[in-house]
Amino acid sequence: MSDNMKGAILMICSMAAFTFNDACIKLMNADMPLFQLLLLRGLLTTFCIWIMARSMGAIRLNLPRRDWGRIALRTISEIGAAYFFITALRNLPLANVMAVLQMLPLTVTLGGLLFYREPVGWRRLSAIGVGFAGMLLIVRPGPEGFDIYALYALAAVVCVTARDLATRRMSPVVPSMTVTLAASVGITLFAAIATLGETWVPVTTRDAALLVGAAVFIIGGYLFSVLVMRVGEVSFVAPFRYTGLLWGLLLGFVIFGDWPDSLTLLGAAIIVITGIFTILRGDRQRRA
Repeated sequence: MSDNMKGAILMICSMAAFTFNDACIKLMNADMPLFQLLLLRGLLTTFCIWIMARSMGAIRLNLPRRDWGRIALRTISEIGAAYFFITALRNLPLANVMAVLQMLPLTVTLGGLLFYREPVGWRRLSAIGVGFAGMLLIVRPGPEGFDIYALYALAAVVCVTARDLATRRMSPVVPSMTVTLAASVGITLFAAIATLGETWVPVTTRDAALLVGAAVFIIGGYLFSVLVMRVGEVSFVAPFRYTGLLWGLLLGFVIFGDWPDSLTLLGAAIIVITGIFTILRGDRQRRA
């Protein structure tokens, strides 16, 4: 099997793992307060990531101060993304949230232009504009189809964009697992403080199984996402991240009985097409 095919399979597995994690979280929607859920999942996830990172020898603390600043910024962004994303997930259909998240390649490209002065040609800028139009078809900021929790999904996109931009400027000496462990610890500590204002509920056997499943899937997603960066060409592998939307549509229909309306599907298709164009065009410019 070629490196490109290995990379594509790893990317598909990564998107599947993250989406199955989301489904587990959504299945616990009415059973557990938000921050109790985040804390319990965070404890399981942090412990497993720490074991993996230690076995790989990937925990490194003697890093430059600048890199620690970027890790801190990335962790804060990860905390915001977890809060906004899970809040949106608990109140919106799974596929709708996943469709909004497909904006990430477009927002990261735009952020690179605004904050790092990265060159972005008029074609990619046009694609970004069209992609934002597709996003409006999903969010529908009008008196009729608008849902306030769509703003939470958009806020999650902003936080993940900030996270990815901070990651771009880290030096190569920073191990990926150290960054992942820092983010998991940050989310867990944030949830632990936030639970002081919540009333805990007993954890049923069903919820315990879903929590373990969520932890396993999110760890698998992290692991696959690290491995995918080591094989294949970006221009070939990156578009397969959009299989996350297909997983969202499938799980949303099979598990929750949700299916997006035609405008949402049209908006998602526009975002996917413009995102793939932006990825391929950016890779072509880097090669040139």
